Amino acid sequence: MTSVLDLAPVVPVVVLEDAADAVPLARALVAGGLPAIEVTLRTAAALDAIAAIAREVPDAVVGAGTVLTPEHVDAAVAAGARFLVSPGWTDRLLEAMRASGLPFLPGVSTTSEVVGLLERGITEMKFFPAEAAGGTAYLTSLASPLPRARFCPTGGIDAAAAPRYLALPNVGCVGGTWMLPAEALRAKDWGRVEALAREAAALRG
Repeated sequence: MTSVLDLAPVVPVVVLEDAADAVPLARALVAGGLPAIEVTLRTAAALDAIAAIAREVPDAVVGAGTVLTPEHVDAAVAAGARFLVSPGWTDRLLEAMRASGLPFLPGVSTTSEVVGLLERGITEMKFFPAEAAGGTAYLTSLASPLPRARFCPTGGIDAAAAPRYLALPNVGCVGGTWMLPAEALRAKDWGRVEALAREAAALRG
């Protein structure tokens, strides 16, 4: 599979309370040009949502987010996830993610964490929580001493901030939720989601 960082400029970070919304939501995001979809394992519906998208939306590349344990890894793989995202990492979690055979983005927010992953041969990672952890200024500072590291910044990024991140040489994509406004999800306004996804897909630094 193409690197998760190169599938689209934006990865929607999806929190679903009702698995029945998964397929129409994924279809709207894909139609808008955002095929990589991170469904976070924060709700009871998450695994069913991943399975439904994997089964019924073939053009989507659905992944599992908020992966915290080896058990999460196993459940995500069984559901059909095609990539894994974690807000942080431990050696035990890294071992499980590697063993899954799926692409994965372990989370970092400090230079030492980045160096630790590079030492283990991992060059692609999530920068989280991006805005709170230093934003574009922090990532700019990492680019020269740590040129092998590439990031998907997530956390507090909106449509206005995204182009600033995408302009950085060490950023492949950003994660966000702004194309999934709560009112549109409540109303099941998939046309609105598709329109916002199309705007996000057009973002470039």
